[in-house]
Amino acid sequence: MGGTVLLTGAAGFVGSHLTDRLVREGYRVIAVDNCSTGSWDNLAHWDNHPQVQKIQHDVITPLAVTEPLDWVMHFASPASPPKYLGLPLATLRVNSEGTYHLLELARQKGAQFFLASTSEIYGDPLEHPQREDYWGHVNCTGPRSVYDEAKRYAEAMTLAFHRQYGLSVRIIRIFNTHGPRMDPDDGRVVTNFIQQALRGEPLTIYGDGSQTRSFQYIDDLIEGIVRLMGVNYPYPVNLGNPEELTVLALAQVIQELTGTQSPIHFYPLPQDDPKQRRPDITLARTKLDWYPQVDLRTGLRHTIADLRRRC
Repeated sequence: MGGTVLLTGAAGFVGSHLTDRLVREGYRVIAVDNCSTGSWDNLAHWDNHPQVQKIQHDVITPLAVTEPLDWVMHFASPASPPKYLGLPLATLRVNSEGTYHLLELARQKGAQFFLASTSEIYGDPLEHPQREDYWGHVNCTGPRSVYDEAKRYAEAMTLAFHRQYGLSVRIIRIFNTHGPRMDPDDGRVVTNFIQQALRGEPLTIYGDGSQTRSFQYIDDLIEGIVRLMGVNYPYPVNLGNPEELTVLALAQVIQELTGTQSPIHFYPLPQDDPKQRRPDITLARTKLDWYPQVDLRTGLRHTIADLRRRC
């Protein structure tokens, strides 16, 4: 490998880990972020490194790049419900106008384009587990639509560039991911439970806890991304852990691993919150020879240790 990658969202949780891997693979990374939800602290270990250039920029507006690019990788977007619900217009725009500008940049540079999409495009799914050819069950005017529909539009835009211009593209749909450098206050279920457990506060479950999720560790996600970069396949690929558990079971695992005596409290389920979420990863196994390697407890131990250290 090697070459130059322009990576948006580079200061975020996933983007910073991807930057680490790309640098190790020999790439030069132009790290772009507006830091609305990310932090340059996540990339502080690359300060003054010749392979990493940091640019503070909101990709809602075009970015002028004079040098050649091999990849444009679009990972910029608020991604947790409290963040995208707090930044609804910015979320819509970074995935619409931002995606368009970055696709145009890739086309002008003769670069390949990589879109980070999401399992949220499946909405509150009626098919289980979710395959890439499932069209989803999304409330297109509900509060979560600012993220769900924005990512669906970004996928459509990416494939339109591929079909009209022959642009080489990749699309991943990321399922729940955890690991070091997560924003402690991002409002996702893993960070909520860990933070509450470490503080000795009640663990809050929305609904009765029977809703299911699947959780992959960040290193597994990054491995899948890098493998897809080497495969000429333009359509969406699920990257997630097919091992499913209930939210209540997750809370109990985190109670165990943190040693907390915190009780569990239940609250009403938010509108359009998915009742079940589990990826069918047959395509990733076939195309990428990829399967998650880090088990839930091992990954959570790393995540807990990081949050304990930082908070």
